[in-house]
Amino acid sequence: MANPLDTLIAEKGVLLADGATGTNLFNMGLESGEAPELWNETQPEKIADLHQGFVDAGADIILTNSFGGTRHRLKLHHAQDRVHELNKQAGLIARSVAEKAGRPVIVAGSVGPTGELLEPLGALTYDQAVEAFVEQLEGLKAGGVDVAWIETMSAPAEARAAADAAIKVGLPYTYTVSFDTAGRSMMGLHPKDIHGVADGLAQAPEAVGANCGVGASDILSSLLDMTAARPDAKIIVKGNCGIPEFHGTDIHYSGTPELMADYARLAMDAGATIIGGCCGTSFGHLKAMRDAIDGHSKAERPTVETITSRIGPLRNKQADESGAASGNEGGRRRRRG
Repeated sequence: MANPLDTLIAEKGVLLADGATGTNLFNMGLESGEAPELWNETQPEKIADLHQGFVDAGADIILTNSFGGTRHRLKLHHAQDRVHELNKQAGLIARSVAEKAGRPVIVAGSVGPTGELLEPLGALTYDQAVEAFVEQLEGLKAGGVDVAWIETMSAPAEARAAADAAIKVGLPYTYTVSFDTAGRSMMGLHPKDIHGVADGLAQAPEAVGANCGVGASDILSSLLDMTAARPDAKIIVKGNCGIPEFHGTDIHYSGTPELMADYARLAMDAGATIIGGCCGTSFGHLKAMRDAIDGHSKAERPTVETITSRIGPLRNKQADESGAASGNEGGRRRRRG
């Protein structure tokens, strides 16, 4: 039986995922250093408002407020013993919004990195990582999510562990990597190699791709590599809203609704199946992306030169096959949203 994500892709061809979680929650009053996941219990109406804003803007997929929902992230907030309940509540809030949308909306259970390094670089074993992700995903599944949405990964082994966990709990899954370090992930994965991360597991991913990173041009460049390597694959891009810029201690994003609309059109042309926004992407940005997708017919595959002429220069150094970097400004790794 087809899962809801497959069914909606078959119906619509290209889907719109939602925008930023953290950026928008900060605008709603979340304090720096506060765990967004705790708001699932203390401010559930604001989390529902976040999801509703994206549904109203036209999102086909909404991500649960559970990015930091493993015991390893929650222990920083003394909530490591509340993994199941916080993730279940995240799923229930998103599901309640999706159910009243009047159209199909996929609820994706957001699963971010543990924040720990896996062996041999760190102390966390692969099996321990799988165990932590199973614990989180069991909560998300109890909350009614349709798919495990593994995101902002940098280590292939950690992405694989999360995929393994999704299979163990009986959820279809997707995974995305942040290519923010010389055109690769922080742990050295090249975009063209994204497809092999889950090779050999009992169940293949529904889609793979990239999120976060540096800017919209950079993620579109990564998209070209991913689609060239596997033209038949379902690819996700969920790029930041333009370029992050520091204004004092605050990060602001340069992307306008018009820029994000053109990013969405270029992503379609480059072969993306699921297009969304990451850090800085507001409801207004997402509405512009919805209109762009609905009004655009897939055109000629863009080049990097086309992308940079329309969206702006690459800000992330691009690595060649030897690992040497070229280009200009280096990337920074960020928490989603």
